[in-house]
Amino acid sequence: MTNSNTSTQSPSILAIILPGILIAATGVGAGDLATASFAGSHLGVAILWAVVVGSVFKLVLTEGLARWQLATGQTLLEGLAQKLGPVFAWLFLPYLLLWSFFVSSAIMSACGVTLHAMIPIFDDASQAKVIFGIGCSLIALAMVLLGGFKLFEKVMAACIAVMFVIVVTTAILLWPGTGAVLQGLTIPSIPDADGKGINWTIALIGGVGGTLTILCYGYWIREKGRNSAEHIRTCRIDLTTAYALTALFGLAMVIIGSHLELSGKGAGLLINLANTLEAPLGETGRWLFLLGAFGAVFSSLLGVLQAVPYLFADVYRLFICKQGRSHVDTQAWPYRGYLIAMATIPMLGLMVSFKQMQQFYGIIGAAFLPLLAIALLIMNSKRDWLGVHANRWPSKLLLGVTIAFFAWIAWMKWSD
Repeated sequence: MTNSNTSTQSPSILAIILPGILIAATGVGAGDLATASFAGSHLGVAILWAVVVGSVFKLVLTEGLARWQLATGQTLLEGLAQKLGPVFAWLFLPYLLLWSFFVSSAIMSACGVTLHAMIPIFDDASQAKVIFGIGCSLIALAMVLLGGFKLFEKVMAACIAVMFVIVVTTAILLWPGTGAVLQGLTIPSIPDADGKGINWTIALIGGVGGTLTILCYGYWIREKGRNSAEHIRTCRIDLTTAYALTALFGLAMVIIGSHLELSGKGAGLLINLANTLEAPLGETGRWLFLLGAFGAVFSSLLGVLQAVPYLFADVYRLFICKQGRSHVDTQAWPYRGYLIAMATIPMLGLMVSFKQMQQFYGIIGAAFLPLLAIALLIMNSKRDWLGVHANRWPSKLLLGVTIAFFAWIAWMKWSD
């Protein structure tokens, strides 16, 4: 990893919020577009509260991660490696491999079905999903390998601008009424939806705003030259902005989905979504929505491919090479090898149902959140390690609520 030189000039607003924009663009792409629209279709606007809960959880977790890194000079993975030793690698690496496969497959699938809805040149939607998904993955791979972090920043900023404006505008045009929206935001409920209500609620909370990609925020702020406790306030501004945008995007997708009866299987689901929107919005509205949708899913694919190899390279450096404190080298084979593997091996998952893959993606991602909350509750509460930046009672309370929420969801799920 190459650190940026610290500028002597005051940073612009965009420079301050850009790492948060990257994590928002990476997290909200496939997760919010597909999972939130499906959840909205099955459960309606009664589930809007889950979007807010998911966004608050991710804000608390990412702020804690950034605070650990800026106060100690270590990434969270480095801290866990030092405190837990090899047992951490044996626990984390299998999860990372599983997550990488399902998430990469899900996002490739989302890219494929979106492009097929825009360019229906294939008679078989499932075939189109595979071909377009493979093409998008190879293009994103080339951009990460050849363009570096600067190109990545520019493309991601453009994608999130397009997707946010278009998707939020679409939701406003389909507004279901202020009363229904306020009730969905303030009165938590989980409709049964033929016994699948809890599954879709977990998937929605897991999908909104990213899951494992939260860990990648630490590497992005290093790229921006944030390397000391004096940058904690900057990161809080950055992350608050990012997760506010994330919440608005997720709410918009649930509202859009609540207007639709998403029937059909596989790749036809997203096409059905776009075609259904043509009635209230017209052909122009349909095309604009698809453009915003593609900006969402491609930015998510690009972000995952650029960021997640940092995690594998760090695990390799810490537990296999057992090197000391050093930054990830994005030119070395652990980073590039995992990047290429993520862009190719999950292509096998394109054969699985699009809708099923999106639910797997959300649930597997959600399983990571309580584990991260437990780690931050323990690691960040040690004053010997963080000093004045250790967890205060609001952070401890919110992390505890995060853990309790997922314990409650698990109890409801397995007591059925």
